[in-house]
This record gives sequence, structure tokens and C-alpha cells, in this order.
Amino acid sequence: MQRAQTFSTILRNALPARIIALAALAIAPAILSAGAASARPITFNDSYIGAGVSAGVTNGGQNGDAATLGGNIQGRFAVPNAPVSVRGAVLFSDESAAIMPLLTYDVPVSDNANIYAGAGYSFADKEGKPSPLGNKNAPVLTAGAEAGIGRNVVVYGDAKWGIDAYKNSPADALSFQAGVGYRF
Repeated sequence: MQRAQTFSTILRNALPARIIALAALAIAPAILSAGAASARPITFNDSYIGAGVSAGVTNGGQNGDAATLGGNIQGRFAVPNAPVSVRGAVLFSDESAAIMPLLTYDVPVSDNANIYAGAGYSFADKEGKPSPLGNKNAPVLTAGAEAGIGRNVVVYGDAKWGIDAYKNSPADALSFQAGVGYRF
């Protein structure tokens, strides 16, 4: 409890209130259902790789920082018998890409679906050029959902928040992704 209060104080002092509220809304379902979910077995424990669309919805305030539409390639490696996953994502536009390793905490919501929240780091392949998640290297928070459809198909959607993700700007980046993957 003490750690959570310290982390909360640090966030409140470092981030604008509306960004904290958005993050809390995105992560709240995972935290609130964690107690009940920990008693249930992890049922969606498959790995997958998928592709889809990505929409950057923020602007860094400088030339070349406009909101960007692009694509994504995302994958999940399920850690056996654990509620965590190692994920990778590439969000790309016609000018640049953001490459992210991520670690997430997964909460089952049905036999074939999870919600997840986690963190990682975004590496810009061409700093200063726009991708759906800003234009420079930055820490990333993510929250999303995934569901198995049929035997080998997964659909997923998530939000990624790049903290201070624009060059020459203190602005954060926010992007939304959706896609379809091959489950194995």
C-alpha cells in the first residue's frame, strides 16, 4: 500500500491531471478485477502475432508532429503458468516506426479473452519523423484487450501512451491499435 501511495504522489507531481485520469480509466478494470481473477486459472494463455491499423491521435506542437495514421505489427509471448506476457509492437507510418518491447499483466475476463495493462519503452527508428506514437524514444504504458476467435485467430485492441514522446516538445503521445493475429 505504501508503494502505491508513493507512486501515486510521484505521478501526480509529474503528470497533468487529465492524463492521470485517462490512464486510470484505461487501467482500472484490470486492477479492480485482479483479486477475483487471481483465483481463476489463466485460460487465454496462447502466444500470437498479428497486424492491423494504428492511429496516433496527438500532436507534439512542432512541424512534422501531426497525428499520424499507420499500421501495427504486434505479438504476445505468453509466460506459462503466470499472469504476465512479454509483448512486442511496431507502430509504423509512411515516414517512421516506433519499436516497443513491453511487459504486461493479463487478467482473464472469459474462457477466451484477456484484458491487460503494462509498460515498456518505445524506440523511434528515425527520431524527428512522425510515427503513430510520437517521434522520439520514450517510456510507454499500454492497456488493451484480446480474444481468441475460432481455433487460430485472435483479435486485439489497445491504447499506448508514450510519455514525453515528441522531440523539442514536452507533449505525450497517444495511439490506438486494432488488429487480427495468428494464435499458436
